[in-house]
Amino acid sequence: MALKATTHVVQWEGVSVYKVGGKMFCLMAPDGHSVARLSFKCPPEHYAVLSQAPGFRPAPYLARATWVALDDPGALAPAELKAYIARAHATIAAALPRRLRTELGL
Repeated sequence: MALKATTHVVQWEGVSVYKVGGKMFCLMAPDGHSVARLSFKCPPEHYAVLSQAPGFRPAPYLARATWVALDDPGALAPAELKAYIARAHATIAAALPRRLRTELGL
């Protein structure tokens, strides 16, 4: 929520969905949910490598949009996890229309 213009809603049986400009950039699911514990958007140029990195996998339902998933977010250092989420936010924000980015102060 510290990222600029971020909103939070709970959808899909308890999944926390974080958005910027109405577009999702990160999902956090409760334990035992059908989706991964944490999923986020990654830049298309990083997807092939990141989706095969240890601990990561293509995100269920969203891999076609270059999303990756982590079943155990605790496997990453907090600073590393924050950097991935900040990059996801920046990737989605950059794709928003200029007018909306201006309205949101991005």
